[in-house]
Parts: sequence; C-alpha cells; structure tokens
Amino acid sequence: MNVAFSDKAMQEVKRIINFYPEGKQKSAVIPVLHLAQQEFGGWLSTETMDYVASLLSLKPIEVYEVATFYSMYNLKPVGKYMFEVCQTGPCMLNGSDDIVKYIYEKLGIKPGETTSDGMFTLKTVECLGACGYAPMMQMGKNYREHLTKEKVDAIIAECRNNAAAKN
Repeated sequence: MNVAFSDKAMQEVKRIINFYPEGKQKSAVIPVLHLAQQEFGGWLSTETMDYVASLLSLKPIEVYEVATFYSMYNLKPVGKYMFEVCQTGPCMLNGSDDIVKYIYEKLGIKPGETTSDGMFTLKTVECLGACGYAPMMQMGKNYREHLTKEKVDAIIAECRNNAAAKN
C-alpha cells in the first residue's frame, strides 16, 4: 500500500508542523494522526502510521504509542457509524453495560466488532466527560445521552435511514 496525503492534506500537515517550535515536531503527532485517519478511510494502518512517523521525523514506535493509547484512533477498519459507549463508573452505574448488551442483541456485534455490512462498529471507551447524562455514547462528533433501549433503536433506525438517503 502506497500511502500519501492529498496535496490539500499535505498543506495542512505542514501548517500543523509549523505551529510547533523547530525540533518539537513530535507535538504534531495527535493532530496529524487525526488528519491521517480522516484521509485514509477512518482508520490507521501500520503503513499509515509509518508514513506519519516519516513526515514528523519520528521512530514508528513513537506514533504507535500514541495511536494505541487513545481510543479516538481506530487501528482496523470501522463501520460507517461508530457507537462509542462510555464504560466508566457513572455510566456503568446507570446501565451502560445493559446498553452494550442491547446493541449486541440488536446488531450482533461485540465491542471492537463491525457489522458484516460495514454499517456499525461498537466500541467501549473511557470517560467522555458527560457523567450527568449517563448512560451515554459518542457517535462521530455527537453525544447521545440518557440512553435507553428505545433510544438505541431510534439511533440505529436514524443511521439506517441516513445511509439509505445517501444511496
């Protein structure tokens, strides 16, 4: 696989790198990984992480350490819609385990899995900072709060309807 940013993305990479002092390009790894994930299909392959390392003059392991630490990076292909269910204490006390189980029952996927049609991925993540709205999940840039089985059903239907409308 030959990985290379588009011209537009490469301009953004250079802008990000130039934001940091000379010799401190490692500071750009998080935003450049975000850009890489967006540019290369929603996930970071080893080749993509190696490419980012070369652009930032880093050892590949320095990029892998960041990509594997944060749940916002996907290390394998993911579905069109990703349900990131918070599993930290307040969400768990308010039923996040039941929500994860219900999603499994509805979609047949466990955390870390994607539906066979490539539509949905389920992840469990650490605190999303919305404890007062537990149980909750992040779906893209949006939070879905006070989850119930009925709300999960509505979210799944909404996603399917949106996908059908785009086809």
